[in-house]
Amino acid sequence: MPNGDPASWLSILPALVAIVLAFATRQVIAALFTGVITAALVLAWTSGSLAALNPVSNLFLPALGTKNFAQILFIYLWCLGGLVGLWGKTGGARHFAEWISRRVARDRRSAMVVTWIIGVIFHQGGTVSTVLAGTTVKPVADRHRVSHEELSYMVDSTASPIATLIPFNAWPYYVAGLVVATVPVIPDTDAAFSFFLGSVPYNFYALVAVGSTLLLALGLLPWAGPGLRDAGRRAVETGALDAPGSEPLLRVETELDAPEAGYQPSLADFFVPLGVLLGVGIGPYLVWGSYHINEAFLSSTLAGMLTARVRGMPLASLIEGFLAGCRSMTIGAIVLALAVTLGFAARELGTASFVVSALGDWLPALALPALLTLLCMGIAFATGTSWGTYAVVFPVALPLAWALAPDPQFLHVCFGAVLGGAVFGDQCSPISDTTILSSMFTGCDLMDHVRTQIVPALSSAAIGVALSTTFAWFAL
Repeated sequence: MPNGDPASWLSILPALVAIVLAFATRQVIAALFTGVITAALVLAWTSGSLAALNPVSNLFLPALGTKNFAQILFIYLWCLGGLVGLWGKTGGARHFAEWISRRVARDRRSAMVVTWIIGVIFHQGGTVSTVLAGTTVKPVADRHRVSHEELSYMVDSTASPIATLIPFNAWPYYVAGLVVATVPVIPDTDAAFSFFLGSVPYNFYALVAVGSTLLLALGLLPWAGPGLRDAGRRAVETGALDAPGSEPLLRVETELDAPEAGYQPSLADFFVPLGVLLGVGIGPYLVWGSYHINEAFLSSTLAGMLTARVRGMPLASLIEGFLAGCRSMTIGAIVLALAVTLGFAARELGTASFVVSALGDWLPALALPALLTLLCMGIAFATGTSWGTYAVVFPVALPLAWALAPDPQFLHVCFGAVLGGAVFGDQCSPISDTTILSSMFTGCDLMDHVRTQIVPALSSAAIGVALSTTFAWFAL
């Protein structure tokens, strides 16, 4: 809050306005923009300064003029967008889809299983997983009448959840930096990383969410909810992959799929850039324990261009395909810019701190894991970020858990509750980048995705809460 004042209930108003308008109007850009303007009004009211009414200098420029947003814009959107455009120009993605369809995805169920497998393989989390998995599986799923609502749920539910279960990504190191020295059993970074790994079995929401997507693929998910069931039935019976009146942010098949005449697509067009991406992104970690994600995306795009050029694609066509992919990211860039700005406003207003302080430390130990899950669900849903939620909650949650019950197993349960609860909120929030991008790259209307995934996600969260409470009972 301005001037160091404690956060008040007004701090949740901008996020609340954006979320309510997103659901009510289905116009996400308008909803996010209104949320930012509301934040400017709250800042002006709480600070008593008319200068705070200027959202450009106080919110947009500080939020967007950062290395993090430049990285999102240049690497994740332009490099990946350019690569997707190249795949459309070379026909590489479609060729891969046809290849895997002939060998693995022979019907609707097997196409959904392939989606789950690819979602697990691309386990980097966030924008990386959603863009890569969505782009890769969409042609296969479309061919076998998998609705875009089902597809976006599977891509979203195997993005951040799987990233908190498989340690070969940046998540454990980020969290480790937040929890070092918060409790006696985590004295240094190595201990923090080890504690993260030890908490994986207690990350119940992520485990149930990833398992739920596999059950959905197999047609065995009992808590799919009417939204996903109706979408699947519509796709099978009518061939309509989208609901009537839906407005996808990006129609990949029409905007990015214009193969060059006379060019013979090859699996090399698809696998060379993908191999470079995974090799540069994961290889250095396996050898030296370091990450080079930015370099991985840039190298992948250049590898895709070089492969196509060596195989006979004219340079002008390469540039045309690359630029087409970049142009297709424009709406996504606007949505993400507004979401990042709203997240910045939430930090300025102390939204997460207010929610944490409102909860207090009056709770019994047995109820703590469940309430930490619910708290993180609410904060991440309101702010659209799991990492931001971790930054606020972990430094408070672990000392509180240790004070209530100084037992490592109980601490693991609470640790997993924070991990899973924040992932739920991030996954389900309409202002989260993973939610936005998973709908974009599967061709789904954003609010259709949010509406249809909420039942299975809430069901998974409910099971996770029950399991964390049960394990807390045994630990105590």
